[in-house]
Amino acid sequence: MHVKNAHLKIIAAFLFLVLIPLGSVCAESIKWAAHGSIFYFPANNGVDSDPAPIIPSAGFSLARQMMQNLKLEFIQDIYFTNYEYCWERGYPMAASNQENRSAFVLGFVSGFHVTGIFPVGDVFLRIFGGPAVDLRIITVAFGLHPELDFAGDDRDARLQTDAIVKYFWGKGRWFLPTAGLGVDFPVNDKFLLGFDLRTWIPVYKLWTDDGTSAIDGWRFGVGFRITPRTSL
Repeated sequence: MHVKNAHLKIIAAFLFLVLIPLGSVCAESIKWAAHGSIFYFPANNGVDSDPAPIIPSAGFSLARQMMQNLKLEFIQDIYFTNYEYCWERGYPMAASNQENRSAFVLGFVSGFHVTGIFPVGDVFLRIFGGPAVDLRIITVAFGLHPELDFAGDDRDARLQTDAIVKYFWGKGRWFLPTAGLGVDFPVNDKFLLGFDLRTWIPVYKLWTDDGTSAIDGWRFGVGFRITPRTSL
């Protein structure tokens, strides 16, 4: 695996910092929800590149009520996709075409949201935002050709994977604050069905100049959410 030990330690430390505070709170005070989303990672890399990826994800949330209409929420999304590294441009590009892939990326998008809840009749409107990180585990893509994809030149999957690791974990590109809104509708006496719109903001562009387009690095998500009525 082309994942540096320091990066694995960051992931472990982040999860430790999340789980310890949650574990110190009695189970009755922690509320949960399950959700699925479609992520869109826009990019403008020209006609010679693969289309910007549209990626399914799955996840959950754990929340602690802070005030009557305010809660602190931990959000976890998990996705995976393939990338190639473009040496001419100096940055990774999504590889929806299987022939172009070099690296496999498993992303854990973890965030802490402050969520405001506003009842409107039987419907609940949610507005939320806060810091988020994309903790990527990056390996050489699966099913590559042993002779064609490991030739030692610029097409070498190992060299590209190393460059992708360095890029995604460098200069704070893993830090992506998020903001969004959602609405929950009653399905029955026990559950609510919700719909969310989310945006992740590439604040690292404020201190980096890597030649990517203005839209590159932004993320958008639309999804559904199942919430027990006792969690609101």
